[in-house]
Amino acid sequence: MNNLIYVLIVGAIAGWIAGEIKRGFGYGLFGNILVGILGAFVGNWLFAQLGVSLGAGLVGVILTAVIGALVLLFVVGLVKRR
Repeated sequence: MNNLIYVLIVGAIAGWIAGEIKRGFGYGLFGNILVGILGAFVGNWLFAQLGVSLGAGLVGVILTAVIGALVLLFVVGLVKRR
């Protein structure tokens, strides 16, 4: 149960930060949590492919999720334009 709470908190923080960085992509609390969680998966996959690590602590996890969420929002923006 603690892991679920941890994932939701990190997802919410990462989604909110990504929404603030990329204006116009705020999806509300639940949307930001979803974007943050999906962004964490994207960020982990992307950095694993590149052989890069941003650290093992909470800050590294949040940065990875934020970067992944930004990549996800970029792709969503491209798809919405078409």
